[in-house]
Amino acid sequence: MPDDIAPTQLMPGQLLARGVSRAMRSHDFVAVEELVPTSGLRVDVMALGPKGEIWIVECKSSRADFQSDHKWHGYLEWCDRFFWAVDSDFPTELLPDETGLILADAYDAEIIRMGPEAKLATARRKVMVQKFARHAAMRAQAARDPGFVNVF
Repeated sequence: MPDDIAPTQLMPGQLLARGVSRAMRSHDFVAVEELVPTSGLRVDVMALGPKGEIWIVECKSSRADFQSDHKWHGYLEWCDRFFWAVDSDFPTELLPDETGLILADAYDAEIIRMGPEAKLATARRKVMVQKFARHAAMRAQAARDPGFVNVF
């Protein structure tokens, strides 16, 4: 997400995603936002680690946002670790204990609870790394070329 976009132009979940994406660099991960691992699912942040680790982070801006999310269990089979990212006012007792927790704002984030590791199968990891790379490349091209049309 470009730095020239004012925080007021972004939705609350997008602000959390930006802070999470920035924080992932301190863990030597790179991140993309709004990646589709499979039809019917779209993750807020997918992060790729230096050894091919894949983390998914779902950003929740309110109690209602969390309670209306009925797809999050489907994300677990597409990552090695799963996290929720919320701001400091979010009632974290709502979040399942068996998931990771990140406190975030528009500028940074901190891992409070590490999500349990459930390693992806090699074939699934390869598919996800390819999707990550293609998604990142398309985003980079679109940022450089306003006339770029994503045909996928």
